[in-house]
Amino acid sequence: MIVTKRKSYKKATERLFESLGDRKVILKGDQKFMASFDSSKLSFEYDALIRARADKDVGIVLKLANEYKVPVTARGAGTSLTGSASPVIGGWVLDFSRMNRITIKKEKAMAVVQPGAVVGVIQEAAEAKGLFYPPDPSSLKYCTIGGNIACNAGGMRCAKYGVTRDFVLALEGYLPNGEKVSWGGEYKKFATGYNIRDLWIGSEGTLGVVTKAVLRLLPKPESRWTCVAAFETERKALSSVKALLGEGATPSILEYLDENSVYCAEDIAGVRLFKEVGGKPLLLIEFDGSRDELKSAKRIVAKWAKQWALAFKDARTEKAAENLWEVRRKCSGAMFAMGDAKINEDIVVPLESQLKFSDFVRRLQKRWNLPMPTFGHAADGNFHVNIMFHREDKEEMHRAEGAVSDLMKKVVALGGTISGEHGIGLAKSPFMRVARNEAEIAAMRAIKKALDPNGILNPGKLFDVFEVWSRKPVKVALPWDKKPILRKD
Repeated sequence: MIVTKRKSYKKATERLFESLGDRKVILKGDQKFMASFDSSKLSFEYDALIRARADKDVGIVLKLANEYKVPVTARGAGTSLTGSASPVIGGWVLDFSRMNRITIKKEKAMAVVQPGAVVGVIQEAAEAKGLFYPPDPSSLKYCTIGGNIACNAGGMRCAKYGVTRDFVLALEGYLPNGEKVSWGGEYKKFATGYNIRDLWIGSEGTLGVVTKAVLRLLPKPESRWTCVAAFETERKALSSVKALLGEGATPSILEYLDENSVYCAEDIAGVRLFKEVGGKPLLLIEFDGSRDELKSAKRIVAKWAKQWALAFKDARTEKAAENLWEVRRKCSGAMFAMGDAKINEDIVVPLESQLKFSDFVRRLQKRWNLPMPTFGHAADGNFHVNIMFHREDKEEMHRAEGAVSDLMKKVVALGGTISGEHGIGLAKSPFMRVARNEAEIAAMRAIKKALDPNGILNPGKLFDVFEVWSRKPVKVALPWDKKPILRKD
């Protein structure tokens, strides 16, 4: 992969420092370095870290950046897995971690939040008022709502509730030229002009910068019920998903773990869910709602499990339920038992294509001779394929690259897409032409040009890779290295 040679923006940075001072503008040191990479583990040199504390700070930054054509990369906690929050072209990093205010408005069933608010804290604040914010990415204890909006994050509860976009009522923020805008407000109906609110959601910070969001909240579910089923094969497990949903069941969570994922996750969690049939593929299931709704769900699941499952049990206590979810939460980190580096993809396939997808992953492992533990959200077809290898083995790394390319092409051929919740960022940008045709990319470019004519917001991401990376290229490390690599371009 290649990026353009980094430019220096000395004059612009001097004016920035004069405007905001040393409490908000950091030009060197560990804090600046730690904001030079996200969870993709690629670090890029840049000129200044801006710790925004108020809306007006953002306006000042963007006006100066637009005037001097300085690249600006917005970030929250830096939990992106695709390089979305890495300053690949340099310039300035706009950090929102200190803009983290949360206001719960119970009578409106809304939360008014700043972009640096941590998602798990939003959930806790809502539940303290008897309300519920459903989106639950696995990094919810650390990730921020601004990043979730930027990538339209999902999580396990998407099976019933949907993704971040389904809970954003309004956004407030700044255009790339520093002008303040509002897309909606603290109301549930909005039909006044173009829906630019939804255009910003999932745009990975390339079209505007969010400084406030109004989130829709739901009543907190009365009860929850968690269970787990083991299956003879991966095909049996995925076939049963369609059967369960066909019975009219609406689980809030329906998670799939293949045999490799179960092996790794149980080992690191120190939990054996089924000692009598250990290591078999699993479905972890949760229902929520009223007690009557759960009684109905239990009847459906009992009949379904008898027909499809090799083994089945439910959680009778909160602690038992937590033990089940502990296995699922350990999945991503547990994969390192099969290699010290991985490429983690979050592809999506339609329900009717899940068996073909599972068969393909099995063939892909044999073709490239690499382990590929796969788990994910079975109800919405969003699977995490973890292509494992050893970073010191260049030949293995080369095979991993080939496997990724094959995976992306097959997923699209099955009627799916290359990302469900992680976004495109830097890591997946080479595959945008696999997922989107020329007309679609041209339409997206036109929108980008209209809203950000100077191309200052998060350049080098999404489809921009085809333009930005073609000028004066220098080689960089691949985005799946585990340790941050500082690039001095």
